[in-house]
Amino acid sequence: MGNTIFDMLWRDHQVRALSDGSSLIYIDRVFLHERTGGIALKSLTDAGRAVRRPSSVFCTIDHIVDTFPGRGDDTRMPGGSAFITTTREMAQKAGINFFDIGDPRQGIVHVVSPEQGIALPGLTLVCPDSHTCTLGGLGAFAWGIGSTDGEHALATSTLRINRPKSMQIWLDGTLREGVGAKDIILALIGKYTAAGGSGYMLEFAGPAAQALPVEARLTLCNMAVEFSAFTGLIAPDDTVFEYVAGRPFAPKGAVFDAALSYWRTLQSAPDAHFDKRLELDVSQLSPQVTWGTSPAHVAGIDQPIPDPSQLAVDASTQTSLEKALNYMDLQPGSSVEGLPIGGAFIGSCTNSRLSDLRRAAAILKGRKVAEGVNAICVPGSSQVKAAAEAEGLHHVFQDAGFSWRESGCSMCFYAGGESFGHRQRVITSTNRNFESRQGPETRSHLASPETVAASAICGAITDPRKLTRGVVTRDAA
Repeated sequence: MGNTIFDMLWRDHQVRALSDGSSLIYIDRVFLHERTGGIALKSLTDAGRAVRRPSSVFCTIDHIVDTFPGRGDDTRMPGGSAFITTTREMAQKAGINFFDIGDPRQGIVHVVSPEQGIALPGLTLVCPDSHTCTLGGLGAFAWGIGSTDGEHALATSTLRINRPKSMQIWLDGTLREGVGAKDIILALIGKYTAAGGSGYMLEFAGPAAQALPVEARLTLCNMAVEFSAFTGLIAPDDTVFEYVAGRPFAPKGAVFDAALSYWRTLQSAPDAHFDKRLELDVSQLSPQVTWGTSPAHVAGIDQPIPDPSQLAVDASTQTSLEKALNYMDLQPGSSVEGLPIGGAFIGSCTNSRLSDLRRAAAILKGRKVAEGVNAICVPGSSQVKAAAEAEGLHHVFQDAGFSWRESGCSMCFYAGGESFGHRQRVITSTNRNFESRQGPETRSHLASPETVAASAICGAITDPRKLTRGVVTRDAA
């Protein structure tokens, strides 16, 4: 029986199998951010320890920094400035790679990692952020960790972990117009529940997975954690190899050639064993929009909100679903399409890359955001922002009525700083729609950038295909 990609990556990074069944795994690269990075570095220093390999450690300012033009160290989060200044001081002392405010390499950690060539096929990479699984889109073995594990990885270049089980998610079919990677992962979570991947390392495979461009693969793997998976990945191929070639921290010359030879081996054998296998036919999907307070509370935009009393679920789950409907002020059998919105957000490590902004701009061009909608676009990195502006996309967003920001996590989560209004209904390209995630009792609906853009134009949740086909205009909405 052949090996899975995960079998190979585990074998190649296992330093030692330990007596309790866990393993010591070698960590190739560590990425920090200002919300926890400064604390980890300071704790390491206070304990009299040093960063083992400073050249393999990276840090950016992204989580709590303001995204308003002209920003500095001040933030809207109470006490947030201290996180930034401490991180800056400790990163400089440690001699690690640091992307400060104003650095053209600054941005959301999981957007910066691929574009700078920090995340690469076959590498292990950890970060104190749950969405580190994003980087599996390149074929990296990447996962989120806590601050204590962060200190251990910094000091030793290793981590002790229990090996997760393996799951293959076979994606078949061809995506229809207006449907993308965000819709795939939301539909998967909706079909198999938010706990469907618990305890597993996911490998997304099949023709639909391999047909995705790199940035869409990153979106797909980004939400593996919302499926409760340890992490997720997609087998690297020529699409990925062409993407990483020439990136600043990617290997060069003969070293790249040697790396490429290894990367090409990272393919699961046809007879490889997986502990579990799930399937999804993507050809049947429509744009997905969440209706509740979990990514699993989702349906096609052309489908009704389910009735908890009619579902084959236990009493506890039924109560949870009813609570979500009450929080969102929705009724079973109704539709999210047409619900008036007060906010629209395009950004986050899920959907803030150049391809995301291009697709949204295609919807917005020549149109105006509906009156009363607070529409915000936050590019995922300073590099993404510069590239978008070079194409004139910022003019499209601004002319439509979107606020065009500096890069950062921004309105993905509410941490005492900027937020949407109390109980405001928001359509968002982010990854979590938990209660009060984007503000006090804010009602967040997850969707693709296209759906967010179309909804902002119409002032209500809207199927983007209706705008691209000319079925709906703002005046008619």
